[in-house]
Amino acid sequence: MRYVTNLPYETKEEEHVTIPMSDGVRLSAHIWRPTSSDQEPVPAVLEYIPYRKRDLTAVRDSIHHPYLAGHGYACVRVDLRGTGDSEGVLRDEYLEREQADAEEVLAWLAEQPWCDGGTGMMGISWGAFAALQVAARRPPSLKAIAIASFTDDRHADDMHYMGGALLSDNLAEAGTMFAYGTCPPDPAVVGERWREMWHERLENTEPWVLEWLRHQRRDDYWRHASVCEDYASVRCPVLASSGWADGYSNAVTRLLGNLDVPRKGLIGPWSHKFPHLGEPGPAIGYLQELVRWWDHWLKGVDNGVMDGPMLRAWMQDSVPPSTSYEERPGRWVGEPHWPSPHIRPETHPLTRHTIGPAQDATAAPSEGGAAMTVRSPLSVGQFAGKWASYNAPPDLPYDQREEDGGSLVFDSEPLTEPVEILGSPSVELDLSVSEPVALVAARLSDVSPDGAATRVSYGILNLTRRDSTESPEPLEPGRRYRATIPLNGVAQAFPPGHRIRLSLSTSYWPLAWPAPKPALLSVHEHSSTLTLPVRPVAEPDEVPSSPFGEPEGTPPLAMTQVTPPEERWDVKRDLIDYRSELDIVKDRGTVRFEDIGLEAGRRARERYTAVADDFTSVGGETTWTMRFRRDDWDVRVVTHTRLTCDETDFFVDATLDAYEADRRVFSRTWNEKVPRDLL
Repeated sequence: MRYVTNLPYETKEEEHVTIPMSDGVRLSAHIWRPTSSDQEPVPAVLEYIPYRKRDLTAVRDSIHHPYLAGHGYACVRVDLRGTGDSEGVLRDEYLEREQADAEEVLAWLAEQPWCDGGTGMMGISWGAFAALQVAARRPPSLKAIAIASFTDDRHADDMHYMGGALLSDNLAEAGTMFAYGTCPPDPAVVGERWREMWHERLENTEPWVLEWLRHQRRDDYWRHASVCEDYASVRCPVLASSGWADGYSNAVTRLLGNLDVPRKGLIGPWSHKFPHLGEPGPAIGYLQELVRWWDHWLKGVDNGVMDGPMLRAWMQDSVPPSTSYEERPGRWVGEPHWPSPHIRPETHPLTRHTIGPAQDATAAPSEGGAAMTVRSPLSVGQFAGKWASYNAPPDLPYDQREEDGGSLVFDSEPLTEPVEILGSPSVELDLSVSEPVALVAARLSDVSPDGAATRVSYGILNLTRRDSTESPEPLEPGRRYRATIPLNGVAQAFPPGHRIRLSLSTSYWPLAWPAPKPALLSVHEHSSTLTLPVRPVAEPDEVPSSPFGEPEGTPPLAMTQVTPPEERWDVKRDLIDYRSELDIVKDRGTVRFEDIGLEAGRRARERYTAVADDFTSVGGETTWTMRFRRDDWDVRVVTHTRLTCDETDFFVDATLDAYEADRRVFSRTWNEKVPRDLL
């Protein structure tokens, strides 16, 4: 990244500005804005997240907010209610209170003398969710949003459930927020009230995984704040981006296809990162794109930002399997609108061990032939990586050959010419199963001539939700059903000599929670199909070879690494008691923020275990330690959550401990049971 200091506007910052809410709670904001805005008001751009602006996101914030401020914007970074230096308690994600707060923040910004009355919202992940959800509420000052790594569907396409199957990231993310939501504010900011505010958080927090498990169907809990319920509610322009390695690769194209407002889409090779910090690379000059976006929609500059294709996407070249990449080779392609006229569905029947020649996608499926069967061991999924890659520790899927041993595998013939796909593949199965509850995981891989298999995309379906995630129904063992499994969107080139592989398994642990019992899956050939969104290689790319500038930002905040970080991703098998384990460590070490004299440390550990093929032996646990220290102020929060099950219930055991120095000042334990609902 190129760090720049010579910007069009001289800026100033206010580190802690309180914004009053209608119920008396005050939210804490960090504001960067042009010095000239005292006389010449400017638009305001809000980022609204729960991840602690004064320390844990301070370095990232220092790269992009001063940059945007230096281009003529008041950039405002607000800690959500109950996080960082804001008052109150954060009780769950995307609640009505959170969105009402955001509307009040926007109204407050629009009324400030340094703001011209126009606002925008930006962010990644939670910040992007917040921007899209608030846009659907149509606050009068909000003129446009720019969002990265988000979803419009909280049940079907978030880290909780996938195809009605429970994801392990449901536990992992709950553990993250259990830790973040119980950290104290900084006494240097809020004064003597810090301890009172901290204990209010500690006493009013419970593990969010409990609430998320209480809603195993698509109900009003998930419909709330899912913009897909009413796309027409969004009336402002949207710049949407994500990465193919992220868990949120699907929402960009859904917005492009369903919104009726000015919109642009951008999908790179990235994991869960802003595009200007994108890993795997290439990262792009995203902040320059934001300046053009805001200049047009907040200042009325006629700069051609809406020219060119609606979607710009990174067409990934073939690579050997790896859990991490510094760069993904490929090229940028453009689509004039979405769905794209360049892309045609090619449907291939599944026959004995092969993917058959393409047939007319509109043709009726032929009569099913002989049944092919599989009952996958729990070991299938140990090399699946995370639902959403963060690229730290290395968390992409490894060589799929070890997974394919417990799967039904269908290969194409070696390709005689290149094939490129852009969009969401899908699998339609003519199937039967031996149990009333079962899942199917479908994986699409690029198989090189030496046999190495790189996973390209995947999808999961809890077959009890084959027709509805709102009203699931148990399966009748032995009865034939048709079920469609959508796979995550991707842009991928398959070179000549390679094969395209579809793999089907009945377990994918620990990425997805297994069914109560192992099920025998029978798939009928000929009447089961794979549909690929083929983009003919001869189609024009419609974008320059390098449509983006080099990543830019302002110099990052000064920070010293006091203790080193640690990353670990260990897969273990004990062949005496047949216990398997995935052990993940994400330790950021301790860093010192030189400007405020604060040391902060974060350590997270996730463990997922199982014994042999006992589907009720699976368990997951997440442990977080958060520590903050300055002079004689030394505080620590330790959270632990464990999720286990039997055939009928989930069991949640959790602890929350808080310390001042080495003295424990708060402790609470949860031991609760949640019934399984055809899951």
